[in-house]
Amino acid sequence: MAEVMMQLGLLQFSLDTAAYQRLFRSTGYRWARQARIGTNDALQFVGFGADSIDIEGVIYPHFRGGLKQVDQMRNQSSLGLPVPLVTGQGKVLGLWVVEAISEGQEVFAKQGIPMRQDFTMKIARYDGGVSSLLRF
Repeated sequence: MAEVMMQLGLLQFSLDTAAYQRLFRSTGYRWARQARIGTNDALQFVGFGADSIDIEGVIYPHFRGGLKQVDQMRNQSSLGLPVPLVTGQGKVLGLWVVEAISEGQEVFAKQGIPMRQDFTMKIARYDGGVSSLLRF
């Protein structure tokens, strides 16, 4: 089995399974503005904004991993629980939630089985605190 590129909860992204081709991360920073007469606004850092990652990948179900990989992504996401995100180098990036999954299929075989599945997953960093996790 190929090395894991990244793991989100129980989902492993690797070259042998759901391999992502592109990863975009966006991190926001919040600044409060105070208007001042005769000069520029004063800015004060008030905290972090949203942190999100968009993952775009491709699955070749006949190669390895099978047809149910996108279904597994959806099943884990439907639980509505934050899960740890860990890079392939073992760096823990905190708890994350899946906001959206989209899928495209092309190059079909018998019975409409796709030979290629493209997927996009949008995840967001969860920062609800430990006490909010205890309600589950």
